Amino acid sequence: MDIQIKLFAGLAERLGSSIITLQLEDSILTVGQLKQWLETRYPEAASQIQASFVAVNQEFASSDLTFTADDEIALIPPVSGGDGLGESDDGATYISSCGNYVITSAPLSQEAVSHKVITPNDGATLVFVGTTREMTGTQKTVHLEYEAYAPMAVKVLAQIGQEISEHWPGAKCAISHRTGKVDVAEASVVIAVSTPHRDSCYEASRYAIERLKQKVPIWKKEIWEDGSEWKGHQTGPWDPTKNIT
Repeated sequence: MDIQIKLFAGLAERLGSSIITLQLEDSILTVGQLKQWLETRYPEAASQIQASFVAVNQEFASSDLTFTADDEIALIPPVSGGDGLGESDDGATYISSCGNYVITSAPLSQEAVSHKVITPNDGATLVFVGTTREMTGTQKTVHLEYEAYAPMAVKVLAQIGQEISEHWPGAKCAISHRTGKVDVAEASVVIAVSTPHRDSCYEASRYAIERLKQKVPIWKKEIWEDGSEWKGHQTGPWDPTKNIT
């Protein structure tokens, strides 16, 4: 069976390509078997492969899921950063069917994002803006570079919006995230949430950014005056399939 696997972050950098084409044995039918085979085939990247999740048709897949050559398969390293170079969507904009969830290389507008959620029946609206910080300790950042598995990222953002509407009935959410170069003090993400009352609005806004950092396939690279580094998940074992309680 011949399959193509999309690679991102450190895996793409380590293996020298954003896509690899493999001829697999017929006995390799599940996601778990695929990961084990890849770790053996690419020992230089085994630790990164082990820490990654497989996405099948832009959905995080369980280890026992079976796949075919017709499926779209991607290997997703820890998100909210990563540790290598992934596919670039420079110049492209991806928008969910409802229009509220956007991945784009264009500058972000707080007003445009908040306009999507403000309604006469909601008494509270919060807009969270994540910007590029210049200093982290003694390390000076020149700018950031973001990469995304954009079609899947938009789908996962929409899923987060659905989760918010289920947890906080009546809540509305819109999220836009940048790709490419983001200079110091520029916005990389804008999240707008509206609810009937302020307490739930604060809770839903915090949930949105934490969930985004947990599971949306977007990677961040810090560019310094004397080097660079991809920043990934740093709060223990990464599992994008877990719920936030």
